[in-house]
Amino acid sequence: MKTDQKQVQEDNVAAIGIGAMIVFIALILVAAVAAAVIIQTAEKLQQNAETTGDDTAKNLAGKFVIYDGFVANGANGGLAEYDSDTAYFFTATLAPGSTPIRINTITYQMFCDDGLIEGVFGQDADVQEMHNGDNGVLAATVELQPKQQYVLWINADDNGIDCAAGNAAGDTTIDLSIHIGTGGSTHLTLNVDSVEAGARVV
Repeated sequence: MKTDQKQVQEDNVAAIGIGAMIVFIALILVAAVAAAVIIQTAEKLQQNAETTGDDTAKNLAGKFVIYDGFVANGANGGLAEYDSDTAYFFTATLAPGSTPIRINTITYQMFCDDGLIEGVFGQDADVQEMHNGDNGVLAATVELQPKQQYVLWINADDNGIDCAAGNAAGDTTIDLSIHIGTGGSTHLTLNVDSVEAGARVV
């Protein structure tokens, strides 16, 4: 009688395939997580860049460019309520890239040895179109337009604080800041060398 002997051989091929599949799936998961992190980081960097760009544009574009400043000349070719004893006037335009700005969103601060004066355009200060001055001052709700030239009349004698050229204290330098709504600010140092109407201060 003959006995058949069967030898069982271990098949490792399937085990190797499963191991490779596990490694492959793990690589896919790691790649997916890495891709998600990279995409999220890129989106955040883009948002930060856009926010920074918008803020920069507001600060650089949303402000006045001042060309000249003078002691107010009152009735001598100017507005009677703004004379050399009380005020200054400036020629200006909105900075390139600015959007229209409503007058009553513009404020100013003037600091001298006598103290601090704060005011709002359309209420404590006025704006005229440079080439249409005969039409009087613009209403507080009017929007100033880029590229248009304006005259800014600023009261420098208010509530007992006198920063005007005729101030007896005789300040020679006065700090002026003009702020536009949520936009930027313009900072000037006025050099007051004369109390005469029309004397240059910028």
